Amino acid sequence: MSQQYNAIIIGAGVIGAATAFAMARQGMKVLCVDALPAAGYGSTSGSCAIIRPYYSTFHSCAIANESHYYWRDWSEYLDAEDELGHVVYHNTGILAAKTDNNHNMAPILAILDEVGASYVHLDVNEMKAKLPIINTDSFHPARRPEDDKFGLANGQQINGGVYFPDGGYISDPQLSTHNLQRAAEAKGAQFLFNAKVTQIRQTNGHVVGITLANGESINAPVVVNVAGPHSSKINTMAGVIQDMKISTRAMRHEVSHVPAPAGFDIEKNGMVTSDSDIHAYTRPEAGNHILVGSEDPECDPKVFVDADDYDENFTDQWRVQALRAAQRIPGITIPNRPMGVVALYDVTEDWAPIYDKSSLAGFYMAIGTSGNQFKNAPIAGEMMAQLIAACENGQDHDHEPIDFTLQYTGHSFSIGEFSRNRKINPNSTGTVLG
Repeated sequence: MSQQYNAIIIGAGVIGAATAFAMARQGMKVLCVDALPAAGYGSTSGSCAIIRPYYSTFHSCAIANESHYYWRDWSEYLDAEDELGHVVYHNTGILAAKTDNNHNMAPILAILDEVGASYVHLDVNEMKAKLPIINTDSFHPARRPEDDKFGLANGQQINGGVYFPDGGYISDPQLSTHNLQRAAEAKGAQFLFNAKVTQIRQTNGHVVGITLANGESINAPVVVNVAGPHSSKINTMAGVIQDMKISTRAMRHEVSHVPAPAGFDIEKNGMVTSDSDIHAYTRPEAGNHILVGSEDPECDPKVFVDADDYDENFTDQWRVQALRAAQRIPGITIPNRPMGVVALYDVTEDWAPIYDKSSLAGFYMAIGTSGNQFKNAPIAGEMMAQLIAACENGQDHDHEPIDFTLQYTGHSFSIGEFSRNRKINPNSTGTVLG
């Protein structure tokens, strides 16, 4: 393997692989390195891989709405074969509850009207017709099982819902990353696994390459941090932390898998749900199971950890999430033996990602993405490739932010919205919803 590249990407998760693909399509000689044994083996493999159009800002909604078309046209986008086959996009649609907590989704829908996203208002009876297994009682506020009122409806109904037809989930997030690896390799990119980075080498204020744990040095004038939950450690290695107003931390989370109600084929007739009344989201899971994730209510602790030293076993949080889902879907059962995922998010203070340059010339970042950016990976890769090309050609992105135009919908926005030095978004949910 040659030791000189145009760019080195640290992290072969879904966004790292998408960035390698986008940069290789520009004709750059790219190496993507990862400490783990395969692409998408880390936090990407634990992703719920939900495709949805809504966030809390115009640019985030525009990207998320656009992402649907990339996954719909996945094979066309890749333009490359994969011996494992291409991943399946289950375009089930999304059923989101209207609640007082989300202001009946009015602020989000106002943005989506501007974006041009499709949606349909539903009353509670129409919600039940769309997904017959649900109970539309309200259980707000979110509680934990030790609370005497846990599981008791408050005497009201939720306020209806919104159905988004352009959304769903990806069946196998790790396979999607392998697809991107093969597409990048078809354009000349290379991947190196089981390769832990121990040094970001620099000379005269400019990055010159990396050093691996085995002592091997690899040279490149561009290095991109896409290290997921390890992103803060890579930034510390590069000495760029002090320049940043937005930071990243590794956060532990659990996802529960529970059997669907008897007699209901959730894989055939189910859909993604988002519910700020019970503070949980769900999607169909293989084996006629339902995947249940938390929407981070205030009563649940946020557990920030060292990405190299955390508890990988299920805790009582698994049962808490499953029981909350049982409020909305009374027919599910709670297994004695937990099934699901324990993994890490890489999160910023406002749960929006950083797609940016750094104070070290040639060192770039696509970080703070875990939990809600899987869907946006193809577009994030394109944004990073355009950002890096412009900066390397002399544009000062900090003072003259680079504009980006979406391919399918034509919306444009400044990549500066994802700056490491932005103000924290006051409209953020402060949760995985972004």
